[in-house]
Amino acid sequence: MIELADILGSKEKKATTTQGVNSVLFYQTNQCKALVKEAYQFEGYATPSFLVNMDSTIKEHVRDQSIEIVMIELNESEDVVKDAERISSLLPNDASVIVIGREDSISTIRNLKKMGFYYLFWPINKQELIDFVSGVYDNRSGNKGLGQKRKAKQISLVGSKGGVGTTMLCSELAHFLTKQKHSSCVVVDNAYQGGNLDIMMGIEKFKKKEIRSGELATSLDTTSAHSLLYRCDDLLSVLSIDSPDYGSFDVKDYTQAVVEYVGEDANFLIEDLSASSASLVFTARDIVDVSDAIVLIITPTVSAVREAASLLKRIRELQNKEDSQRILLVFNNVLPESNATITKEEAEKYLLQPIDVVVPHIKKLDAKILTGKRATDVSGKAKRSIHALGELILGEEPKHGFFRFGSR
Repeated sequence: MIELADILGSKEKKATTTQGVNSVLFYQTNQCKALVKEAYQFEGYATPSFLVNMDSTIKEHVRDQSIEIVMIELNESEDVVKDAERISSLLPNDASVIVIGREDSISTIRNLKKMGFYYLFWPINKQELIDFVSGVYDNRSGNKGLGQKRKAKQISLVGSKGGVGTTMLCSELAHFLTKQKHSSCVVVDNAYQGGNLDIMMGIEKFKKKEIRSGELATSLDTTSAHSLLYRCDDLLSVLSIDSPDYGSFDVKDYTQAVVEYVGEDANFLIEDLSASSASLVFTARDIVDVSDAIVLIITPTVSAVREAASLLKRIRELQNKEDSQRILLVFNNVLPESNATITKEEAEKYLLQPIDVVVPHIKKLDAKILTGKRATDVSGKAKRSIHALGELILGEEPKHGFFRFGSR
């Protein structure tokens, strides 16, 4: 296999430095578990932890321990890449990940490599396993190959126009991913003057980080970048910068430079691109360049759908056909459904793309948020629609039939 050739070299060049490495195997079959255990014991390496490959088990284990190498068995998976992508949101970015699977496909290797994962084709013998793990550890020790830190997935929530609820959905999505899926998130505020992200996030006495004259020329590093984050809890942070001395374009460039550093330690970066502010400095080209997935938010009005169609056209013209971002459409009822001037079916026909999630109208939402409630706390339909959006971003099948929520 290509990956074996990439990292193994000759069998005589066998690393001995992995004896103290902290590793874990999330297994599906006892056959794989037994082979890994025997191989490690035979070589005298520190025995990995062995846990059944379940999302709940992965969540509980990897966040509380300093794991260097994670082995994930996907021999029973029907789609190795899809399952690996889902699991990636549960893993710390600084762990080296080896996926073990039966798919003998170049596309599988290529797609896993894009995620920063190694691939080991099954069946293997004990010597092949040890040589592979040794190669991964050597890469990790030398800060090269796929052992380097993986980047967070950048999810851009884009408002088709002002007032469509982009910031509210950013906040709700971030809370879903951290509270329900145990993924680490940084919400990026792109309203450099004003904005209400802090209100939607439920943060009291919030103040944006100010950049003063001369600071743009100061070299950023990991420590200084992380000092600009407002930490809500262990998994959720906000990056919100403004400046009395610099214009919006300079602050945008500085913010994205900070994102490069903080993205090494988060599973997701959620960009709040509310049309009322971010559209002034973010072009369609910018959105395509920074995004792994794009969530376009519209309301059931003719003007919102027209603006969305125009932006969709520009984005599709700029996308690379071989590696285009997913575009999800959210129909957000910021007003009562009786006030809608266009139906979901009419919007789909005009946009030439199905609506993915319909969020129902929530009465007195602003007042509820000000009292510390989340949108997902106050309505069963709203909760299910937000969960559906999060599950789609994670590559999962939504657990509920979300098209009916709030639809006409």
